[in-house]
Order: sequence, then structure tokens, then C-alpha cells
Amino acid sequence: MKAAVRPGSDGCLISSAVEFDDWIAGQSAAELTGPFTFVVGTDGVLRLAPRRSEHVACAGGAMVLSAGEIGFVREADRWAVSEVSNQSTGYCPDIGSWSEVARALDDVGLERPSGFTHEVVFRRCPGCQELNIVREGDFVCVFCGSDLPETWNVDPSV
Repeated sequence: MKAAVRPGSDGCLISSAVEFDDWIAGQSAAELTGPFTFVVGTDGVLRLAPRRSEHVACAGGAMVLSAGEIGFVREADRWAVSEVSNQSTGYCPDIGSWSEVARALDDVGLERPSGFTHEVVFRRCPGCQELNIVREGDFVCVFCGSDLPETWNVDPSV
């Protein structure tokens, strides 16, 4: 995935309401209909990029506290988060990373939901080492049938 990181491919740093307002003003009406790629860097700062961007590229190849997809809606005279997920196969963040996302959104002054609107549960199979998305609470590897751990065990740096 680090091959997707090219100079200038990293996401736009959004650390204030002014930076968000400047960034969102540059998005087309078509882009605003769908979600964007986001990461929260280890510095706690939000980065945003077009939806089809790789999360690793959005982060400039660095480690993150969370990653996923995020959508915005205009409510009265301000922007708010309409949807947010931890859907990132580049980083496979745990659903517990919501607190980092919430903090970054609060720092920018964006209204937000109380948690991910779509949670993705990632686990690495201890048997075959394949990455799995757990669906409907079925903690079984789709590749080899081994039991998956109940706790998050995906480290993208490994």
C-alpha cells in the first residue's frame, strides 16, 4: 500500500473550523454527495482526501489513530458529519478508535454522531494470517475456518 504514497497524495490537514471551511468550499457538488477518505494521524489531526484515495496515501504513509470514510451534510448555517465509518483495509482500525475520531471532529467544531454510523470489525486469523471482516458476529476465518479472536489483533505495521 505504501506504493500508493506519492508526493502530494496525502490528505488535507484539517485542524480548525477555518481549515475545514476552506477545504469544503473547494469540493464540487458531485463530491459532496458521497463520503470522503479520512485518517486521524498520531498527532490527533484529521486529514481528508477524495473517496477513492487510499488511506495510507491520505496519511502520507504514516501510522494513524483511526481511518475510514466520512460524509458531510449542510445543516442550517453549518456543516455536520452525516456518516462515518472505520472502513479502511489499509489500516483496519478497531471500532474503539472512535474516541480519536470524535476528538478530531470536536477540535474542528463539527457536529457528529455519537459513534461510527457503520462499524467494521477487522480480525487477522491466527491460523492462516489472512485479514477478515467479521460479519454478523461470526468470528470464523472465511479462508481456513479457524476461530478468530474476540479482541482486535490487526497491526498494519507488521
